[in-house]
Amino acid sequence: MGSAPGRRRVLGLPLALAAPFAAAARQGPDGEAPMQVEAKIPLGDVHGRIDHLAVDVARRRLFVAELGNDSLSVVDLAAGAAAHRIRGLREPQGVAFVPAADVLLVANAGDGTVERYRGTDLVPLGRTLLGADADNLRPNPAGGGLVWVGHGGAGHGAAGARGGLTALDAATGQQVGPTIPLPAHPESFQLEATGPRAFANLPGAGDAVAVLDRATRRQVATWSVPGFRANFPMALDERGGRLFVGFRGPPTLAVLDLGNGAVLARLPLCGDADDLFLDARRHRLYAICGEGVVETFEDPGGARAEAARIPRHLTRLPTAVGARTGLFVPELDRLFVAVRAAPGEPAAVWVLRPGPP
Repeated sequence: MGSAPGRRRVLGLPLALAAPFAAAARQGPDGEAPMQVEAKIPLGDVHGRIDHLAVDVARRRLFVAELGNDSLSVVDLAAGAAAHRIRGLREPQGVAFVPAADVLLVANAGDGTVERYRGTDLVPLGRTLLGADADNLRPNPAGGGLVWVGHGGAGHGAAGARGGLTALDAATGQQVGPTIPLPAHPESFQLEATGPRAFANLPGAGDAVAVLDRATRRQVATWSVPGFRANFPMALDERGGRLFVGFRGPPTLAVLDLGNGAVLARLPLCGDADDLFLDARRHRLYAICGEGVVETFEDPGGARAEAARIPRHLTRLPTAVGARTGLFVPELDRLFVAVRAAPGEPAAVWVLRPGPP
């Protein structure tokens, strides 16, 4: 896609697109907003709910699971446009790109399958049947071409519906080791990079956080935050020894000690949160909420170690009602937010640029 002479581009996106939105967030002490809308990338004829995103950094491609449209968009970030669409999916939810295998994986809620596509040309490679409601996908942080899938249950948050986490070989689609059984469908889950643990939100089992051992394939602990329900998003600060959990009822960000699950803090959060991302370089946390905002928190620092573990609210950036999923990509230093179609507004990916630390 061409650009006007002299127009500066960021990630291949015309900076002029950002001009109407530059003052949307409160300015920081240096005069620049902590978060700004840099561009909007239309997705075309897409209707219904949009779920999770993944990225192929080397090829500058963003993958968008269009659950309500039974499709997946491939966005060319260099061109700032949707370049391709994979159709015929069955309520795609989770999506992951595994560079070690050069494979794209898509989890379908409709039939409990995970489909694989070759990275170079997106040719289908096959599918793996896991059971009901295949959902979030997480590549193994240690690499090796392994990807973990959350699945099972009769729907999100369904009481009494059992679930599990299963490891797949991205290259072959074969299951690696037994499934880790869970008492309910897992929502967001996170994997330790320096240890064997995984942490999974279980809104259908007492709104608890399950602590899992990936080596022994069993649940080793259950953490809870009494009085709060519907824990969907989660972010892991392994270096800082914290787990961030977003609750929808009432809207709350809980900070848990990674050692024992103790509740360090409970902070007000925007409504209908579905994604949380840690920006390690800036020491910030981004919450994407369906009420139509992206909320930014930062660590206060200071002399007291315990105080430095409690984030504080920094700013709220308006987006669109129903826009509750996205992806923060540290390599590109951008937060991408999926915005579903509305009357007079097509579905789009908003490109948000964080301000300086």
